Amino acid sequence: MRSSNPVFSRRGFSRDNGYAGFNAGPQAGAAAHGNPYANPYAGNPYAEPVNPYAQGGPDLQQGYPQAPAQTGRMTMDDVVARSAMTLGALIVAAGAAWALELPLGAGIGAAFVAFVLGMIQTFKARPTPALILSYAVFEGLFLGVISQVYNQVAQGAAMQAVLGTIAVFVGVLVAYRTKLIRVDRRFARFVTAAAIGFVLLMMVNMLFAAFGGGDGLGFRTGGLGIAVGVVGVLLGAAFLALDFKQIEDGVRYGAPREESWLAAFGLTLSLVWIYTEILRIIAILNND
Repeated sequence: MRSSNPVFSRRGFSRDNGYAGFNAGPQAGAAAHGNPYANPYAGNPYAEPVNPYAQGGPDLQQGYPQAPAQTGRMTMDDVVARSAMTLGALIVAAGAAWALELPLGAGIGAAFVAFVLGMIQTFKARPTPALILSYAVFEGLFLGVISQVYNQVAQGAAMQAVLGTIAVFVGVLVAYRTKLIRVDRRFARFVTAAAIGFVLLMMVNMLFAAFGGGDGLGFRTGGLGIAVGVVGVLLGAAFLALDFKQIEDGVRYGAPREESWLAAFGLTLSLVWIYTEILRIIAILNND
């Protein structure tokens, strides 16, 4: 099974059968000692090589040009630095959109551009820092616009949503580090299924709202809207836990340093999800 976060469902961060696939030193023979994240192909003569960065890997076998050998390995400092740059670009862009009082149309346009850039990066073979930072800028413009819109409905909603997002991040991190959250294959499957159902439900609600007027099926207003928003926040928190696990595995099993950009990208996606859901909940509470 691949990672629930689409950012990591690709080379290096793929988790077929729930295992990490970097084939670094600690993996050798680790499966025999009960390590659930050991190389599942160790000792299997019929399996394809799992390290896409090693010389003579799948790219070379399939006739594609071989990528240069990776010398640097991802560290937690790399992830922190890249995440700070990505989130910093997002925050600066959001602040600029807020200060300039950009119209809602500009925010929607920025959201569309951010979506396209995010999808391009998701399906690229390698992380592109410029693409990820560009996504962060356009996503920030969108967040700045909608934050101002919601702030007119509920004064102080944006700051409350920021504090709520920080609280969720810290809470999930503490729960993950203290093993209160067990991130395994079952957890990933459940989060994946729940996220797909949630997104499909919101798409149906959007279609009903577009063709029937009002709020569609009512999933974004009243008590039902609050309940749906809480589910959205919980899903975002689950994605954060998956992000933490992917980062931990990447550092442990020797992912190339450039993959830290993907880690930053995944964290940004999860935090944006949580922020927008909390913002929506606050607006509903102030409208009731």
